[in-house]
Amino acid sequence: MGTFMKVIGFSGSPRENGNTAFLVQTALNQLQKQGIETELIRLGDKQIEQCTGCYSCVQEKECLIEDDFPEIFRKMLEADGLILGSPAYHSSITPKLKALLDRAGFLGRWVANDMKGENSTYQWQGTAFSGKVVAPITVARRAGQNFAFAQLLLWATVNDFIVVGSNYWNIAVAGTSGKVDADQDTEGIGVINHMAENMGHLLTQLKK
Repeated sequence: MGTFMKVIGFSGSPRENGNTAFLVQTALNQLQKQGIETELIRLGDKQIEQCTGCYSCVQEKECLIEDDFPEIFRKMLEADGLILGSPAYHSSITPKLKALLDRAGFLGRWVANDMKGENSTYQWQGTAFSGKVVAPITVARRAGQNFAFAQLLLWATVNDFIVVGSNYWNIAVAGTSGKVDADQDTEGIGVINHMAENMGHLLTQLKK
């Protein structure tokens, strides 16, 4: 029996079956072919409030805001890999995905570390996500993917993930006049499928 592996794909779009969900599911389908269990989570269906900066998680080691975040965070911790998908809204990721990542990143750091005094220096003990694998996907009608893509990369690298690349950035061009037509971007689909192949290969190597 092979080693169990799981990847969770997040669609940060408020649209249930939009271009972002299609692209994330495309990557998940490729991972399934490699024997990896997958799950798609549509954030449009979830209640996720923004981080309030209360710092309660420093001591409590959990977020005290009562919404769908704790269950999603638990799944993030249990997964071996994450795919973070978002449409580009004014060159940025969506507010709900940003809220999830802000809270997950903040809590994930203080789960693994204690806050020090203002005159002390940190020797970070990693984060709750250390050693996990991640890949971003962004989609836009014309432009804006690069900054949104960079947002996701910055979040991943500060949270001690291993970032998976492809033979081009994991972006797609779709959505003119609100159309759900990412399936027409054959180049983008190819890039994302190759990213998923890389992710599957990397996870297999890490699990040996």
